[in-house]
Amino acid sequence: MPDVVLQARGLTKAFAAPAGPLPVLTDVSLEIFAGDSVSIRGSSGSGKTTLLQLLGGLDQPDSGEVLILAPDTSLVAPHSSLGRGVGFVFQNYQLMPELTALENVALAARIAGVPSEAATAEARSLLTQVGLGARLEHLPSKLSGGECQRVAIARALVNRPSVILADEPTGNLDERTGAEIMDLLLGVVAERGAALILVTHSREFAERATRRFVLSGGVLTPA
Repeated sequence: MPDVVLQARGLTKAFAAPAGPLPVLTDVSLEIFAGDSVSIRGSSGSGKTTLLQLLGGLDQPDSGEVLILAPDTSLVAPHSSLGRGVGFVFQNYQLMPELTALENVALAARIAGVPSEAATAEARSLLTQVGLGARLEHLPSKLSGGECQRVAIARALVNRPSVILADEPTGNLDERTGAEIMDLLLGVVAERGAALILVTHSREFAERATRRFVLSGGVLTPA
């Protein structure tokens, strides 16, 4: 049986609104295993991004808990493993515009406490793996959208996290480039032995995951 790398139990979340609290997530539970690829589909405003933020420790639930496998192989709250147990891939890349591709990826490792030389070496290796070995010194403004997302994928993987959370990673890309990024994302995550949780509007991309869910009315159900 594969190791559990993420557990979410009874997550609820509501946002303040003039008419009173607006429920977004209702009693969401999820268990992710090493090597899993999981997709979550839902309409705009259904709470998909909110759920990813809770799973990754960027926000806190009103109730419930999340545990993520940290590098020391224990399940801990995600805020205790930010930059280590979990990696993020965002729709709009979230790269530092003043840093080169190599510097963007190495910075994530350095923030997690990796010495500069080792961080740079791992960043260079990952960028080469995602097809950007000849673009290491380019700023994001000199890269295409697909290349920026390749940098973001390398950055998400640089600290060897247990789980990659990808929020509409092809949303800013054309159809062909989006398909290439999905191929790359699924491939490198599998190669690294990480689990993937993918939020997407695309039924086609969602179907490529080994487990599929739909988020509707704040409730997460198998697709």
